[in-house]
Amino acid sequence: MSTSTSVGDLLYSDTEEALRDAVRRLFADRCPPELVVRVYDPEPPDFTALWRALATELGVAGLLVPETLGGAGAGPREAAVVMEEIGRAVAPVPFLSSAVLATVALVSAGETEAVAALAAGELTAALAVPLTTAPGDRVAGVSRGADGLTGSITSVAGAVQADLLVVPVAGADGLELHTVSRIAPGVDVAPLRSLDMTRPIADVRFSSAASVRVGPGDGPIASALETGAAMLASEQLGVARWCFDTTLAYAKQRTQFGRLIGSYQALKHRLADLWFEVGAATAAARHAADACARGDDASVAAALAQAYCSGVAVHVAEECVQLHGGIGMTWEYPAHLYLKRAKSDQLALGTGYRHRARLADLVDLVRE
Repeated sequence: MSTSTSVGDLLYSDTEEALRDAVRRLFADRCPPELVVRVYDPEPPDFTALWRALATELGVAGLLVPETLGGAGAGPREAAVVMEEIGRAVAPVPFLSSAVLATVALVSAGETEAVAALAAGELTAALAVPLTTAPGDRVAGVSRGADGLTGSITSVAGAVQADLLVVPVAGADGLELHTVSRIAPGVDVAPLRSLDMTRPIADVRFSSAASVRVGPGDGPIASALETGAAMLASEQLGVARWCFDTTLAYAKQRTQFGRLIGSYQALKHRLADLWFEVGAATAAARHAADACARGDDASVAAALAQAYCSGVAVHVAEECVQLHGGIGMTWEYPAHLYLKRAKSDQLALGTGYRHRARLADLVDLVRE
C-alpha cells in the first residue's frame, strides 16, 4: 500500500466547470425528467441520439483516451464531472459502461483500433462482467474452445446499447481480454427488467462466438473496475445534490397550515443533516477522482468514496421522496427516478460493505 499522504486540489477547475455547463445544457434540452420517466413505458423513448450528441458533439467518450489514440487526453477528474451531471439528470446514457469501464480496460490492455473508434463516438462498448462486480473480485470469464467463446454472464450494464462487448475469457495461462461484436453469430443479449431502467442491464450468452484476443485480462479488468468505482461515487454525488437542492427549494415555497414547511424546526434539522452529508460526499467523491487522476492512493480513495457516497445517495433520495409529501410519491414527479438510481448504484461495482471490507485490507485494519 502506498504511504503517500499528499492531497490534490479538490476544487473544480475552469475547464471542469465549462464541461459541466455544456453537459448540463445538453441534458436540460434533450433529457428532461418528463422524458426520462418514460423509460418504464411499454415502448420507451430511444436515447441513442442523446448519447451520440454527448459522445461526439461534446467529445466526452474520449475523456479517458490518450490524444495519440484520438481521445481528449483528459482524465478521471473530467470524467467525474460528467458522471456528476449524469447523476443529476439520471440520464440514460452508457457513459459508465462504455467510456469508463470498457474504455479503461481496452486502453490498459494496449488495444488501439477499437479505442480510437470509441473515442470518436463511432462505437459503444460494454465490459461483460456483472454490474455488481467489485474491485478485487475474481472474474471467472467465459470459456474458449476451438469454435469460439461459450458461456454466459448475468446483469451486464450497457450490453443492450453496445456495438462491441469486451469479454473476460478464461485462457490456458490465465484471464484474457477479448472483443466480440454484439451482433455476431452465437451472441445473445437478453434485456432484463430491473428497478432502474435508466441504466439497462442484460444477460449475455455466447455459443461458439468468434472473438478477437486483445491480451491478458487481470490487470486491465482490475483497472477498469477501480476507475469505475471512483467515477460512480461522482454519479452518486450528482443524485444526492439534485435531491437535496430540489427538496430545499420545495421546503422554501410549500406552505402547510399557513406556514412554509421549511420554517418547522424538525425539517430544518433534517435538511441541515442532509446538507452536511452532501458536503462530505462531495469531498469523498472529488478526492477519489483526483487520486485516480494522480495515481496516488487511488484504491484507498475509491473504496472510501464508495463506502460513503452510496449510502448518502440513498438516504438523501429517500428524504427527498418523504419531504415532498404526497407529490413525492407520484409517478409524474421525478423523485422516484433518483431513488431508483441511488439504490441501483448502491449495488453496482460492490456494496458499501464490500468497499469497507476492502478499505480495511488496504489500510491493514484487522477485520473481526
